[in-house]
Amino acid sequence: MRNVITLTTDFGLQDYYVSAMKGVMLDIAPDVRMVDISHDIPSQDIMAGSWILKNSAMLFPKGTVHAVVVDPGVGTDRDPIAIKIADQYFVGPDNGIFSLLIEEHPYEAVRLTNAEYWRDNPSNTFHGRDIFAPVAAHLSQGVNLEELGESAEDLKTYRWTVPITDKNGIEGMVMHIDKFGNLVTNITADHVEDVIGDRKVRIYIGNTILDNIADTFGDVADGEPVAYIGSSGMLEVGINKGDAQQMLGIQKGAQISLILQKQAES
Repeated sequence: MRNVITLTTDFGLQDYYVSAMKGVMLDIAPDVRMVDISHDIPSQDIMAGSWILKNSAMLFPKGTVHAVVVDPGVGTDRDPIAIKIADQYFVGPDNGIFSLLIEEHPYEAVRLTNAEYWRDNPSNTFHGRDIFAPVAAHLSQGVNLEELGESAEDLKTYRWTVPITDKNGIEGMVMHIDKFGNLVTNITADHVEDVIGDRKVRIYIGNTILDNIADTFGDVADGEPVAYIGSSGMLEVGINKGDAQQMLGIQKGAQISLILQKQAES
């Protein structure tokens, strides 16, 4: 028995959508434990949902079932799918939401073609309730992946922008902004170590210039910007006790440059 189901959606909590999904799942699996990863994914932001999943889902116990609904193409020809990754299960749309997970892990996948595990007469606009929720609940009760439908290959993925590195430094971009306004870039700790190492670097983002990568927020004064390696292993820019997005005027997609500084001659 797989006794944990997580939910990740862009539904928010002001409407009935999340509770409807939970009601369907509890009707099928009354003893399951439900965990809300997030319902505050920006509306229809598949990349943000993929990022949240990458940094949370694989921390759950083996056998966890993850129901994921960030689904701007609901009711179109995009397929509903279920995926198994390292003894964990994922149910959601084949729209790229699982990109960052399947790039890092081997997986098995099926297209959800067996309507026996759906609700009757599914809505064209609420597959979360009528397809993904019941399928997730049945998986939690021990139904095998193969029973849910036909094998799926070549799942849809998003191409995530890769930083450009050369002898002068690194060019990257802001790919995520968290609740605190911290700017998460696509530059990894490995990029920083391999290209920058212990050499002096100057960081340019918007109209802000930083002269080093710190260890944590408290390395600078209150209200000052700071670059650091965040808990996800990515280079981030934040404000000590402030909101970098608001205070620096930066949005997703903004460029960030790490330029190596010439060593002064002795």
